[in-house]
Amino acid sequence: MRFLDVVEKVGNKLPDPAMLFILLLGVVMVLSWVLSQVSFDIVNPRTGAPVAVNNLLAGTALTEFIANMVTVFTSFPPLGVVLVSMMGLAVAEHAGFINAGLRALMSVTAKSLLTPMLIVVAILSHLAVDAGYVLVVPLGAVIFYAAGRHPLAGIAAAFAGVSGAYSASFLPTSLDPLLAGFTQAGAQLLDPAHTVNPLNNAFFMAASSLLIIGVGWFITDKIVEPRLMRTANIDGDMKDAPTLERLTPLEKKGLWAGLLTIVAGLAIIALTAWPADSAWRHAESGELTNNAAPLMRAIVPLILFLTLIPGIVYGSIVGTIKSHRDVVAGISKTMNTMGYYLVLAFCCAIFIAGFASSNIGILVALEGAEALKASGLPLGAMLVGITFLTAAVNLLVGSASAKWGLLAPIFVPMLMQLGVSPDLTQAAYRIGDSSSNIITPLMPYFPLVVVFCQRYVKNTGIGTVIAMMLPYTITFLIVWSAFLLGYWSLGIPLGIGSSYTYPAA
Repeated sequence: MRFLDVVEKVGNKLPDPAMLFILLLGVVMVLSWVLSQVSFDIVNPRTGAPVAVNNLLAGTALTEFIANMVTVFTSFPPLGVVLVSMMGLAVAEHAGFINAGLRALMSVTAKSLLTPMLIVVAILSHLAVDAGYVLVVPLGAVIFYAAGRHPLAGIAAAFAGVSGAYSASFLPTSLDPLLAGFTQAGAQLLDPAHTVNPLNNAFFMAASSLLIIGVGWFITDKIVEPRLMRTANIDGDMKDAPTLERLTPLEKKGLWAGLLTIVAGLAIIALTAWPADSAWRHAESGELTNNAAPLMRAIVPLILFLTLIPGIVYGSIVGTIKSHRDVVAGISKTMNTMGYYLVLAFCCAIFIAGFASSNIGILVALEGAEALKASGLPLGAMLVGITFLTAAVNLLVGSASAKWGLLAPIFVPMLMQLGVSPDLTQAAYRIGDSSSNIITPLMPYFPLVVVFCQRYVKNTGIGTVIAMMLPYTITFLIVWSAFLLGYWSLGIPLGIGSSYTYPAA
């Protein structure tokens, strides 16, 4: 507890998160100028050329960076996801639909079971790509607060399930084929005929979901929430927070109508997506879960409709929405609270763009991989080393595909030569890639979590969120890595078409 208090105190003494990104950008620019004078021997496996740090202070680089600044901001991935999703949620919240739904949910859920229920929902949100950040994380706070618990503990549990357990899932997600593609490319450097099944980690990740639920439940209830009750006094605007009052007959009628609207919407999507020639499917492969499939690209607009329309239906029945003006008012009210997030998003976007173009993150990742390769560790220790190195690199390179695109050509063939299958190597990578998401300000949705926390505890800063999430990261890394080693020792299949050894036994 004392250690976490120090982390929070030091972290919150840093400048405002928006200004911190600007200062870090300045540091990266200077560092890029220094490192650009050095020649490195390490080769980027994606290009086949030695890694060179780009000088961001060079005239052409600097003018290009400034010229692209607006585009970098407007194309920042979380920006559109957050703002569009929040519109539908704003109407549902303004109408009272979310409030009524939570009151109904809490009437049948014991307060002691809220944490595991929330983490289960967070893990299920992985099916909708990044939707969990804008749906589950803020709802975690609302659910906990309405139950008389600390709202930041709800945010912590939801954030841990959505992001700290990013690879864990009961069902396959779009991440599975994405990572398997890089794993196969890395394996074919050594064995051109080797193929990797996209569901090669499916069984392990489903089992990991159960592990995360149990571990996350313990950390939230025994470590994080007791500390928050001592250190984080609620001082936000709680006038619109839900209560535990029983639903009136009219509210029950509106809630059922809203829920039936959601069911009807999901049924329409399912029926139109089912045919093999559905327009929702990928034009070439016919897959629904392909990242390029219209269904996957339409997730955010679908969330908008599946929250906006039920909210209007509920509000029309109970009388909270009488005309289109109430709908616009609800959206405007929520958008008014997003001003600080827009500032944060701009500063975060330009920092991430500058850092990525400098190649410093790539250099750190590849140098770390080479050091691990030369360590001569036993196989079990090597797998844990991959997990921890990935978690460290994740603090600098946020994209799961970008990291694995760099590391797979090193780790996969290296361990294949030691008799370890690409499937097992990929599983070790996924643990590290998930566990440290929740403590890195470079994760694109991290600023949004800070904003969510500030609705309840106004002086929340980067230090507050890092101290809140650090117990999850440390525990996930240790327990999840041990779980992989135990899973391996028992010989339980990792997934479909997977093996532990190379060549497959």
